[in-house]
Amino acid sequence: MVKIGIVGSGSMGSGIAQVAATAGHEVLIYDNHPAALESSHGQLLNTLNKLTAKGKLDDRDAKAIFGRTYFVNELSAFSECGLVIEAIIENLGAKKEVFAKLEEITTQSCILATNTSSLSVAAIAAACKQPERVLGIHFFNPAPLMQLVEIAPAIQTRPEVVNLTRNLVESWGKLAVLTKDTPGFIVNRIARPFYGEALRLLEEGIADIATIDWAMTELGGFRMGPFTLMDFIGNDVNYTVTETVFQAFYYDPRYKPSFTQKKLSEAGWLGRKTGRGFYNYAEGAANPAPQKDEELGKLILYRILIMLINEAADALYLHIANRNDIDLAMTKGVNYPKGLLRWADELGIENCVGMMDALHREYLEDRYRCSPLLRRMAWGKKKFY
Repeated sequence: MVKIGIVGSGSMGSGIAQVAATAGHEVLIYDNHPAALESSHGQLLNTLNKLTAKGKLDDRDAKAIFGRTYFVNELSAFSECGLVIEAIIENLGAKKEVFAKLEEITTQSCILATNTSSLSVAAIAAACKQPERVLGIHFFNPAPLMQLVEIAPAIQTRPEVVNLTRNLVESWGKLAVLTKDTPGFIVNRIARPFYGEALRLLEEGIADIATIDWAMTELGGFRMGPFTLMDFIGNDVNYTVTETVFQAFYYDPRYKPSFTQKKLSEAGWLGRKTGRGFYNYAEGAANPAPQKDEELGKLILYRILIMLINEAADALYLHIANRNDIDLAMTKGVNYPKGLLRWADELGIENCVGMMDALHREYLEDRYRCSPLLRRMAWGKKKFY
């Protein structure tokens, strides 16, 4: 069985290592910070002990998983790996430096993968003399629990590398979807309006955070409202992803970041991890109650939903991914209650176009331009399914 190397022992790197070790692979985790490596060692042991205590894992299996996981302080330990996954900070320069080193250490048949969520895989691959063995494997946090993995080949990636990687990831019990190497891939691209349009509604004074979250969960069936989710992800992380996608799309207004979230990040109100974000998580803190007005709730829901549907349709129009992978990515990657393209069919494509055009007439902003695919489908009376 192929040996797996993981660069970066943070929550994502450690989670991916756990997934691979659970699938029976020998896994090596490297970090250039000894304290981070020691923390990862302790966290893995703690996680396995918890799973054993809950009866979700046999004690013998837990020991075997831990026994297959090695914590190393030299990249040279990866010389016999068949796959190395980089999971360090979202910094292009740092990633390119790691990949240049990995190419010198590993065999020519070793696949080199990046877990980037928003950077160009092609740019990372360009750091290598053999860029054809580089691709993106984007896991979602927490990796052991989240089923979805986005496979993102660069323009340099050999087709057989893509096939080998997808088969391997699926053998780990994951659902792999194929995406073009574009900013945000499938999920982080299509999901931007869930946050961005909610923030716009807040800034316009149409509704407060509690009411917007109530509308999306109670009326829309989403597991978390946008503000609860932003606080859960971390306002610093969510803002950085939004800013990265915005810049990568040449400042397309559809992906424009919010000053409200920027100010929260600057203030250190990052969400749950700091005890304060859009909500106050201090013990005994009183948070606002939602205004449970169904008419207002539907306005909120459909304005955010139509922006999500429009983004999903545009991703299909631009061949970012196929129909099934787009809907699968949104239901399994961010737990949406339905695939957005299937939801569009239920609402009616003509109605979707009408809602987008109404927003565009009201604001006269390119942010609200309707996807050409939706418009053509409305003309032809077509459906996605």
